[in-house]
Amino acid sequence: MVSFMASTKKADKPNFFNDVYEVARLIPKGRVTSYGAIANYLGTKMSSRMVGWAMNGCPKDVPAHRVVNRNGLLTGKHHFNPPSRMQQLLEKEKIKVVDDKIVDFKEKYWDPSVELM
Repeated sequence: MVSFMASTKKADKPNFFNDVYEVARLIPKGRVTSYGAIANYLGTKMSSRMVGWAMNGCPKDVPAHRVVNRNGLLTGKHHFNPPSRMQQLLEKEKIKVVDDKIVDFKEKYWDPSVELM
């Protein structure tokens, strides 16, 4: 397991949002993961909504378009401007999307708990 001990500038303690961003930065191009997979990897299995909240306000260098819901749905697309931008970014990485859902989701899925061990 990769250890994330991100710290804030105000205090030297772990910051959940920064840990989420560090995991998201590791998602390879052409692959996707879920909010729940990131939460599980960080040891907070029941906090997938908090991961979503973190992704809502993430820095520009975080590939937020690669994080979807557990069924491969682009549930976070309304946070992109325009909302179609999320799909455009995925398709640029050769990920096919139909009706806001990733085609071949199981093949494109990247699980940090498996890949980062």
